[in-house]
Amino acid sequence: MTQALSLSAVVTATIVSALVILATRAFPFALFSRRNPPRIIRFIEKYIPPMVMAILVVYCLKDTCFTEKPWGIPSLTALALTIFLHVWKRNPMISIFGGTLLYMILSRIL
Repeated sequence: MTQALSLSAVVTATIVSALVILATRAFPFALFSRRNPPRIIRFIEKYIPPMVMAILVVYCLKDTCFTEKPWGIPSLTALALTIFLHVWKRNPMISIFGGTLLYMILSRIL
């Protein structure tokens, strides 16, 4: 049996969550505001984003079936558009939303 939460409990949980997220986001800026970050932090800053993107591409394509119709065309076309938009505009939001929109359209049409 589920128990309903009161409005005050929901508001309190939301405020606490928001404060924790704010603190974790602000911590690196407060820590390194007066000195340069260590070499490991600079390494992570430089190399982790491309690694995460590569993992996300593999994850997105892992269930794509290339042997049956539509032969992965929606996924590969959306991936190509996402790469093109990112190289062209250098705006992650445009790249992500453009590729997602094309994928959703092609997956419904094909």
